Amino acid sequence: MPSGHTVVAFDAELATLHRKIAEMGGLAEEQLIRAMEALVARDENLATSIIARDVDLDRNEAEIEALVVRVLALRQPMAKDLREVISALKISTNLERVGDFSSNCAKRVMALTQVPPTGPMKSLNRMGKTAATMVHDVVKAYVDEDYDLAMAVRARDAEVDAVYTSLFRELLTYMMESPQQITACTHLMFIAKNIERIGDHATNIAETVCFLVKGQIPDVERLKEDMSSFTVVSPRDQ
Repeated sequence: MPSGHTVVAFDAELATLHRKIAEMGGLAEEQLIRAMEALVARDENLATSIIARDVDLDRNEAEIEALVVRVLALRQPMAKDLREVISALKISTNLERVGDFSSNCAKRVMALTQVPPTGPMKSLNRMGKTAATMVHDVVKAYVDEDYDLAMAVRARDAEVDAVYTSLFRELLTYMMESPQQITACTHLMFIAKNIERIGDHATNIAETVCFLVKGQIPDVERLKEDMSSFTVVSPRDQ
């Protein structure tokens, strides 16, 4: 039977995992918000700072992974305790990817500052804000172990997918109408795809929270609204 000291130490380690995930989630959300600000303002300096700060998320993920390995080796957790440890590892990986995609957006912003502004910036910014809200809410769902909030985030991914499909079609039309805008629109298309992938990672976290709380992921299939793979724009659509 574990001693009182061991139980206290284990509880402290779990609390540390929770705190580190919350901090990492806040940073990931901030990176995406700032990337959208850099996009709208065409701010190359802000984009540069976002790229430079991505290493902080990498470091956080490495620290969480090291703590998870330590807990698994020394504490051998079971049942809900084991789910907490595994969930922290999976969530940190997804948050690190959110940071990567935000950094990728910032890199595209640096390229966009070299060409004239074009494209559906308002829709793209709205899509980014929706994804940032998903990241914020899903981290809150993890901290509070809120199953309903996690499911709400999961459902919201369809909204991001639908906006991405619409933007994909719109950007194709821009490029057909004005070939000189192909460079800018291509970078915007990659930014939109990065945001769509951030929505996917927030949804992955939501499903992990569901697993943490109830011991299984939702059995209802996730609604997907990304139809970009089937999008065709012909001259008569313009």
